[in-house]
Amino acid sequence: MRITALLSALCAAAAVVHAVPRTAQIYMQPIPSSSQAPSPLAEVSYDPAALSFSSVISYDAPEIPPAARLVRIGLYDAKARAWTSGTTVAAADNFSKGYSPNIVLSTDGSGTVVSVSCKGVAIDAGQTRDFGPKVVVLPETRGKQPQLNKPVVLSPEGRKVEPEQEKTFLQKYWWMIAIAVFIALSGGGGGEK
Repeated sequence: MRITALLSALCAAAAVVHAVPRTAQIYMQPIPSSSQAPSPLAEVSYDPAALSFSSVISYDAPEIPPAARLVRIGLYDAKARAWTSGTTVAAADNFSKGYSPNIVLSTDGSGTVVSVSCKGVAIDAGQTRDFGPKVVVLPETRGKQPQLNKPVVLSPEGRKVEPEQEKTFLQKYWWMIAIAVFIALSGGGGGEK
């Protein structure tokens, strides 16, 4: 028993050691100027096996034109000139002063990035000293399954069938009680002296 526990612990440790962190290059593009190519926003490192070790490797503060109110964020392949993940739209105000960007990566079951989004979080200098950008990885999980009630049973006429009510002890065993009373009353034959 102890040998199997030791072997399973060693295998789990070996699996963690061989987990290779992945990197993702995040791009951003102002929405009104779609003719402008997307520019790099950040490079993040994440490990699908250990989500708490996700970090921002590099972050370039974006230069957003004053006319742009929205930006597109996602993974972009510069050689193919195509977005390789689902993109999201964020307000350009998320990158203004007083806000720290939080980059959210949504991954599938294999750890591949499916979608990227960004949210600006207000900085409170009195509460924290960590003003830099952060990354959060959301793995794909199975949603909560609905708990269904019992199916409705209908009669051949299409009406709802009411379940039978449970009988009481007297309703079930009245005949046994009647036999016991009969034997008790009639079985007293007397012996004469």
